[in-house]
This record gives sequence, structure tokens and C-alpha cells, in this order.
Amino acid sequence: MTARAAVLEESGRPRPYAHSRPLTVGDLELHPPGAGEVLVRVGAAGLCHSDLSVVDGSRPRPLPMVLGHEAAGVVVEVGPDVRGVRVDDHVVFAFVPACGGCLPCQSGRPALCEPGAAANTAGTLLRGHRPFRRAGRELHHHLGVSAFSEYTVAAAESLVPVDRSLPMDRAALFGCALLTGVGAVVNTAQARPGTAAVVFGLGGVGLAAVMGARAAGCHPIVAVDPVTAKHPVALAAGATHTLAGDPDTVAAVRDLTSGGADIAIEAVGSAAVLATAYAATRRGGTTVTVGLPDPRQVLSIPAVSLVAEERTLRGSYLGGAVPRRDIPRYVALYQAGLLPADLLLGGHLRLNEINAGFDALASATLTRQVITF
Repeated sequence: MTARAAVLEESGRPRPYAHSRPLTVGDLELHPPGAGEVLVRVGAAGLCHSDLSVVDGSRPRPLPMVLGHEAAGVVVEVGPDVRGVRVDDHVVFAFVPACGGCLPCQSGRPALCEPGAAANTAGTLLRGHRPFRRAGRELHHHLGVSAFSEYTVAAAESLVPVDRSLPMDRAALFGCALLTGVGAVVNTAQARPGTAAVVFGLGGVGLAAVMGARAAGCHPIVAVDPVTAKHPVALAAGATHTLAGDPDTVAAVRDLTSGGADIAIEAVGSAAVLATAYAATRRGGTTVTVGLPDPRQVLSIPAVSLVAEERTLRGSYLGGAVPRRDIPRYVALYQAGLLPADLLLGGHLRLNEINAGFDALASATLTRQVITF
């Protein structure tokens, strides 16, 4: 079949992307699903900083690639040996396809699936396939999803069925922003009611972390971002205080939290911001990083504080989630009015506007832009 899709041709082209056009939109050949694979009609796909990091070259990936990893859609066709999803199911994509058999999967940590990570690095589906073609040449897959396409093929292990009443533009957000941000708070930091929390960075993931902190009963919740236009959204999402992030930020957080936050979430992808987040936690506190910095960045913290102050520094990938467990839980919280995911939507785009959309994302003035099909 033919699918209209956005292909990243080259990383590192200069901004504005609306002029340099690193992504080209056109018709591709899409091969049918093989064993264990599913054809999905994409309903909505979010623009995320993880996509931007591939566009700007800070996260190298094999190219050319059909980009996009945060999405929702409807199952159109299933290949042989597919379990867990059926035709007409509404599904959210999880960007780590969990094989179920490796040691991390067997240990309840599917976000660290070893075959899934190898496939994502190689730009293939879980079983090694590349279903997109252009002029007879295989194109690489992005994180097992490749959502910037009208149709895509994914491993069944990448799909989580959800309530059909959930609008597609909201459902897409549960595949990355909400899964990662809420999961960082409840799974990785293991927040408890009354926990003092601070979140650095108010993009989609950071705002989702604020929502997760509120749902977990944290108090106070301090939100930090230099773009003050995002502060009212953070307050609506559950923050009790906002800060613009200046040299006095650590002192301000310590003042607002009576000595330092119990948990700090860094959602920027900056070693410098992570060091600030670490400094803003109290003795015995936990700092969780979900941002993806350029691999050349190096973190410097006082090593003795890890022991003498019993500090914890943790990474959180995919929010430490078990997607088939957590996505339905977070959807239920949203439907109950406890997770105000609507606040994440910063605008809707058509596929041919994707380069300009990445300009807006890079400017850090919007939260989540969603491409609708």
C-alpha cells in the first residue's frame, strides 16, 4: 500500500527548519505486516523533544528515517501470530517494543528491553523488519513507531489497546509525555502523599510530571522554567509555586520546601539543569532525570553527598513504565478528572506543516503540538 509520511533526510540542518526542510513529505510504499506485526492507521502524533534531538543531530539515528514516536491510531490489519490486539482496536504506541523474554522484561522493566533497544538503535521493528520503502530502498523506522505517517506497521509489542471514547489527539499523549512524566514521579521517584516535589522544565514531559505529582498527593509542587508563559499552565496542572530559573533557584526551592525537595524531576535534557535539580533536593532526597542531553554533556556533583547525605540520583526511561499496565491506569486518571492532560495540547498541525512545527518546538514557547490525520 501507499502511505503519505514525513521522512528525515539529514540531521543537523540549520534553523529555521521551515526553510532548510530536514523532513520531506511524500508518498511511500508500506509493506504489509509480517509475523507478530500490525498495520495501524495513525490518528494523531505528537512532536516531542526526542524527535527534535534526532532532527538537530544530538541523538544520532540511521537515516533516512520515518520519524515520530508518540502516537495513537486504529488497528487495520494484523499479521500472523499476533496476540493482544485486534482489528478495530484503538491503540497507543509505546516507543520501546518489549520482547517479554529478556532479563529486563522478565524483571518487570520492559523499558530496558534488550532486543527492543537493539531494534530501536538499528532503525528496525522488533523482528528486524523495515516496512517502509521509497524507490525500492528501505527506510529506517523510528523507535518501532514511525508515527509521522498516515499508516505505519509496528510490532504488536509496541501497542496498548485503550478506550475507544478517548480522542486521538489526547490518546497520543499517553505514549510519551504522560507515560514518561507521570511515570518518573510514581514509578521512579515513588512519590508519596505529602512529598515535596520540584520539576525543572515545563515541556510536555515536565508538565506531565507536575500532573503526576499532584495525582500522587505531593505538596508543595514547585515548577521551574524560564519561559514564564508556561507558568499559568503549570499552576493549572497542579503546581503550587512557579520559578523562572535564575541563579537563586536552589535557594528559592529550599525556601518553598522547608529545606529542599524530597523529589526533583529534571525534564530539560541539560547536565547543568540536572546539577541544579540535584542541589535543590534535601538530605535523603531523590533526583530523577528524564531529559536526554547531548551525549557530550558531563554531569558534575559532589560525590560525597551520595553517601553522607544518602542522596539518590536516578535515570528514568519511558517513566520506568510497564506500558500495558500504566497507560490504561493513566487514561483512567484522565477520565476521572485527576490528570488534566488537555492542558498539554499546544496546537494541531497537518503533516505538511511538520518542519515549521519543529521550529516552534525548538523555540520552547509551546507545549505539545499534535499532527492529526
